[in-house]
Amino acid sequence: MTVIAPARRTQSPAAPRAGHREWIGLAVLSLPTLLVAIDNTVLGFALPAISAALAPSATQLLWLVDIYPLVLAALLVTMGTLGDRIGHRRTLMIGVAGFGTVSAAAALATNALHLVGARALLGFFGAMLMPSALALLRTLFTDRAQRRLAVAIWATGFAGGAALGPILGGVLLQHFWWGAVFLVNVPAMVALLVLATVALPESRRPVPGRLDLPGVLLSLLAMGPTVLAITLVADSGITTTAALALLVGVGSGVLFVRRARRRLAAGEEPLLDVTLFASAVLRLSALANATTMFALTGLLFFSAQYLLLVLGLSPIDAGLVLLPGFLVTMLAGLAAARLGRMFPLRALVPAGLGLAAVGFLLCTTLRGDTSVAVLASAFILVGAGIGLSETITNDAILAAAPPDRAGSAAAVSETAYEIGAVLGTAVLGSVLTAVYRGTVEVPTSIAPGDAHAARETLGGAVGTAARLSGQEGQALLASARDAFVTGIDVTALVGALTLATVALVVLLGLRSRAR
Repeated sequence: MTVIAPARRTQSPAAPRAGHREWIGLAVLSLPTLLVAIDNTVLGFALPAISAALAPSATQLLWLVDIYPLVLAALLVTMGTLGDRIGHRRTLMIGVAGFGTVSAAAALATNALHLVGARALLGFFGAMLMPSALALLRTLFTDRAQRRLAVAIWATGFAGGAALGPILGGVLLQHFWWGAVFLVNVPAMVALLVLATVALPESRRPVPGRLDLPGVLLSLLAMGPTVLAITLVADSGITTTAALALLVGVGSGVLFVRRARRRLAAGEEPLLDVTLFASAVLRLSALANATTMFALTGLLFFSAQYLLLVLGLSPIDAGLVLLPGFLVTMLAGLAAARLGRMFPLRALVPAGLGLAAVGFLLCTTLRGDTSVAVLASAFILVGAGIGLSETITNDAILAAAPPDRAGSAAAVSETAYEIGAVLGTAVLGSVLTAVYRGTVEVPTSIAPGDAHAARETLGGAVGTAARLSGQEGQALLASARDAFVTGIDVTALVGALTLATVALVVLLGLRSRAR
């Protein structure tokens, strides 16, 4: 703390206030956030259509969701630090061009493996977008009060994209094939390239130094295998491959930290300034960020399938059910900017996580005719909690780092988000899948291939039931839907306990720091 606290926590009264140009720049920076959020929620609603068209296995379906945040998590630190060196606007524009190109390729994928590969490349270029956008925001807004409001508005881009995604996805899926949910990114990315050139200033470190290539390699070997191990354990339990991946990841992480400390001691520039983690505020804020994304992606994973495949709603109607929750996320984020002036971090962040936990508990009551109202109410609670928490934590992380480390701090924040996204799908998705597989009853007269598909996923069971006639199909469909609802009960309980535990950890940690 002693090496960074004065620069981070004391702001000169003469800090320049933002003008019209800076607020226009904020609008441009909100666009990639909006698009990435749309991409995430659109995919959730497109999974049933993708399952029908490409027939992925349950494992491939999880990887289709997980590979994007896994690659992102592995590269965010590298890309954030790269932006500090070559310029955040330049890094942003490279990411935008690549993201648009690969989106077009994803729309034309002919099988599940091709689509998984395209999602991996989207993760590569997506890793350039978010740290650069957040770092440029730190550059544009030096006044603390204005920056908190700017972060709140920027965060509403994520919530707005998440809200727009299901509606846009519903319209696209109702009139076009599933690939349209990727193709829609292309014109937006072209527009963003033009706007970024005009409206955004370049921002980089004055004396960046040489890029620490061994540090880059160790960063990749630390993040990638570790997140991979988590995904493998969640999907298949503890296996030799998972244990080896975890060993490589943890070992590389230890070497990465040691190398960074040696370079700092020698007056050289490491890939990531590990002294940032001396701040308890930064550590606990990053933990809260990961947990909010854990909650959101896990909730989207099962709610979209529940609305579409259990209740039988159309994609547009399903999107409208979730829309109020996303709108509340935006409003809560804007309200957090004002609440942050009246209440401390240690009160607001646990309160947000607690609201989300109550929303997950509500999901354990999804039964009968009230299911739509219950799920909409649960999403409102979760959205309010996420909007309240993430706005405050993002501002705290930016404030905890000096301006010339903005890219590194933004990378820490975004890495936490993506790890949370991986865990949300891997852990909660695997819990749901395990309960479903153990509960569903498949008629013995069904062909082995159809029986396997029905046991793998709810989408497989719905497709198999549609090909059967009479009581067999009805019995399979009823059993699959009941098994899926049972899986939601267990999954929602796990999510609620996780949120409540992290809320308590953050509360005690920040209270201890305040004392």
